[in-house]
Amino acid sequence: MPSSRTAQAFTLTLRCAERPGIVHAVTTFLLTHGCDITEHQQFDDLPGASLYLRTAFLSEGATTAEALAAAFAPIADDYGMDFRITDSRSPRILVMVSRLSHCLNDLIYRWRAGNLGGELVAVVSNHEDLRPMAEAAGLPYVHVPVSATTKPEAEARLFALIDEYSADLVVLARYMQVLSDDACAALAGRAINIHHSFLPGFKGAKPYHQAFDRGVKLIGATAHYVTPDLDEGPIIEQEVLRIDHSYTPDRLATAGRDAEAMVLSRAVRWHCEQRVLLGGHGTVVFT
Repeated sequence: MPSSRTAQAFTLTLRCAERPGIVHAVTTFLLTHGCDITEHQQFDDLPGASLYLRTAFLSEGATTAEALAAAFAPIADDYGMDFRITDSRSPRILVMVSRLSHCLNDLIYRWRAGNLGGELVAVVSNHEDLRPMAEAAGLPYVHVPVSATTKPEAEARLFALIDEYSADLVVLARYMQVLSDDACAALAGRAINIHHSFLPGFKGAKPYHQAFDRGVKLIGATAHYVTPDLDEGPIIEQEVLRIDHSYTPDRLATAGRDAEAMVLSRAVRWHCEQRVLLGGHGTVVFT
């Protein structure tokens, strides 16, 4: 068994059609390569006839995720697996914000506490409001104004910044601009958005005032992957809070923003830990 003090940590995730022998093939591969499984989860999607699997393991040898993936590829081909092997390096996260600070503040707190799962590397915004918060945390803050006529240039700048900071994940932490279809496609599976769960019911300005006017008794938040279908990407995490008639619009907004921050940080951490597997229009999340 590899020593946890010297071994390298890796994670294998995969999705494929359900058939006998898949888990045996995975565990046999890891055994023959001298690896020790530290965590294993799987989900058999019976209606979809698919298997989802996440296996974390340690390897004593001087190897890399790329080398392990190359060795595993023939097995993956035999079973028609869509798979990925990653090492323990923390994903690099670029955060996009506008004027609301609650989600950025929470991400910074969890990053500094060491439990976000990834490394914040920069903050990009279409406003200057949150510069003091980002720079107080030692994060570069890049102001990229956006208008209807400058959106192509702004998105080109965004992708240049993603490259400059080698960002693995883009987090829209209440970024109040709609990305183009091309940008969404380019960021498929590596951009997470957060919004209040009133959508699509209460669109536009002041959703909590709209909810108050309608006497809503449940509020919440949804974190999902960004797709060209606005706010309809594969859902990673949601939270629901029960409220009552005594909640004013301001109190509703406070509770809703707490939910948004909590849901977004969970989604980011699970993504960074390779716990989220995409499947069609949904996700399988191994928590």
